[in-house]
Amino acid sequence: MKKILLFILIATFSFSSCEKDDICDANTSTTPRLVITFYDITNPSVLKNVTNMKVIGEGMTEGIVFNSGSGKSKYITSGSTISIPLKTDADSSSYSFILNYGNANPSLVNEDKITFNYTRDNLFVSRACGFKTVFALNTNNSYTHADAAIPDLLWINAISVEKNNIDNEYETHIKIFF
Repeated sequence: MKKILLFILIATFSFSSCEKDDICDANTSTTPRLVITFYDITNPSVLKNVTNMKVIGEGMTEGIVFNSGSGKSKYITSGSTISIPLKTDADSSSYSFILNYGNANPSLVNEDKITFNYTRDNLFVSRACGFKTVFALNTNNSYTHADAAIPDLLWINAISVEKNNIDNEYETHIKIFF
């Protein structure tokens, strides 16, 4: 009887020492995307909806089409706000912003290129979630704005850096006026 009781006691202790599964909670803050809000150049306090705009990262063949009437996605916060990822393995990320993407009249399609320059810091979140990267836009040279390979007029009239530290996705980091 003592042997059975000892065996049950050892088995109970061995099972109670198991660790719980490490699962990263979906609400845990991870690497933030760059939040860009668009404004009307004629009235800078008025938000301007993003319609028929495609954003393509440098070296990519496919991009993301932003259309305020197409519903929500992980990249569209509202009709006037988008979020794009920054590279976690480089100190700059370049994107082509194509206005009037898909327009039947090719002369109305306009492409601008923006390169965002930043520093990176990897922070440990937890054993389950691993690391996240936070970014800080360079104070002297946060971005470079240029025309596409085929020159036409720049459709982005002005860019304003609102917040240099990119550590969450709950506030606007960049304002674009067009």
